[in-house]
Amino acid sequence: MNNYSSLALLTDLYQLTMANGYYRTGIADRESIFTLYFRKNPFDNPYTITAGLAHAIDYLQNFHFSGEDIAYLAQLQGNDGQLLFSSAFLTYLSRLQFSCDVDALPEGTVVFPNQPMLRIKGRLIEAQLFETALLNILNFQSLIATKATRVVRAAQGDTVLEFGLRRAQGIDGGLAASRAAYIGGCHATSNVLAGKLFGIPVRGTHAHSWVMCFDSEPEAFMQYAKVMPNNCTFLVDTYNTIEGVKNAIEVGKWLQTQGHKLAGIRLDSGDLAALSIEARKILDNAGFTDTRIVASNDLDEYSIAKLKQAGSPIAVWGVGTKLVTAFDQPALGGVYKLTAIKNKYGEWQARIKHSETLEKASTPGMLQVRRFHKNGAWVGDMLYNEFTSPFERTPNIITEKGISFTFDAQLQSTDLLQPIFRGGNLVYQKPDIHSIRQHTLQQMQKIHATQNYPVGWEQSLYELRQNLLKGNFLFQDPNITQLLKGTNIRDKIING
Repeated sequence: MNNYSSLALLTDLYQLTMANGYYRTGIADRESIFTLYFRKNPFDNPYTITAGLAHAIDYLQNFHFSGEDIAYLAQLQGNDGQLLFSSAFLTYLSRLQFSCDVDALPEGTVVFPNQPMLRIKGRLIEAQLFETALLNILNFQSLIATKATRVVRAAQGDTVLEFGLRRAQGIDGGLAASRAAYIGGCHATSNVLAGKLFGIPVRGTHAHSWVMCFDSEPEAFMQYAKVMPNNCTFLVDTYNTIEGVKNAIEVGKWLQTQGHKLAGIRLDSGDLAALSIEARKILDNAGFTDTRIVASNDLDEYSIAKLKQAGSPIAVWGVGTKLVTAFDQPALGGVYKLTAIKNKYGEWQARIKHSETLEKASTPGMLQVRRFHKNGAWVGDMLYNEFTSPFERTPNIITEKGISFTFDAQLQSTDLLQPIFRGGNLVYQKPDIHSIRQHTLQQMQKIHATQNYPVGWEQSLYELRQNLLKGNFLFQDPNITQLLKGTNIRDKIING
């Protein structure tokens, strides 16, 4: 997860076969623009949180085909049993160096469907080769970060711990999930390697097996207290939960004589609402009013909300499987589309993916997101085309439902995509993970204060998109916009 020394082969084979085609047809060096975005928010959520940019940066900075990579590709065969790639193409790949411009949303930023999370401008062959890995990195971490914000919001200010490593989707999946969950607002993780690699706080005490290793529960708690007096949260449901709480209190009294305290008791089964209410009464009556009740057991935002509604005094939530696997929606449908390319004359042409399913149609151009705000509050988002002159852009948007909305021209605004690489050189100062998490929390405060938040295409971009969807072909450079109507799009793409 932390070593991207050679991940050029972390890709789908068709990226390499297309790259070979670009090389063989002489268009590999044409300047192009690819945009990474998604079409629908996950979990029926009103927003998505971006995550994974730091790993995407590491991947791009270290992108190269190693000697072993080239040797592997050199022995691949096509359907006819002949070698798939020529030695000339493989030599070209071995010398390929990252040289693109990259713009992206900072991690922890609220983003909406059809808005770019990342945009690459550069040689066609390079930008194409990055597709699969970038989608893999950003899709998963953004999904988990978004899920984490939902869990954290349901907890209403309580501590949320990510406990999901043992049920995560592999080693890399577990590490990426721990990182994304912290970005989404979780307070700590049980994943020690994630703590080391990313600087995330780590938390944890003991499991049922500790209790079962001793002849009695009181003995197990006492032995743990003697060994780890500054880390005592006892798991009390191995045998009988209420008796377990009472046993924890007795050891807690001993801890007090040693200058320590009983930090908490953990519930991992049974009726968490009823048990936590009863446990709180017992703890308070014994004078352990500052001992916190921790809960685990397949929790998610829905079960936490129900426990809150039931008046449960649980103060710390250990959330595992359903967070790190995004249990109710295991994938974010992010896509990576060519949105503009220079023709053989060096002039920009917009590109759009047509589809019988309208929501799958892409947006053409060099895309940027402008967020309008007033007195610190968000007012709305406009997706616009940077190829269009600033004087031609208007604060009018058309939403996905075809509703027109006009922003006050006097509003303040911020363009969300920030420069990350220029000519392959990193120009972005990566924030530490704690700053990213804080950015998420600030974004959450703003997004939850909005209602009926308008998001859409800037009017001229919307009209351009509609023209292309109707079968018109765009011929465009930064200064000239010309619609060539009545021209066969396929012919233009082939001959352009």
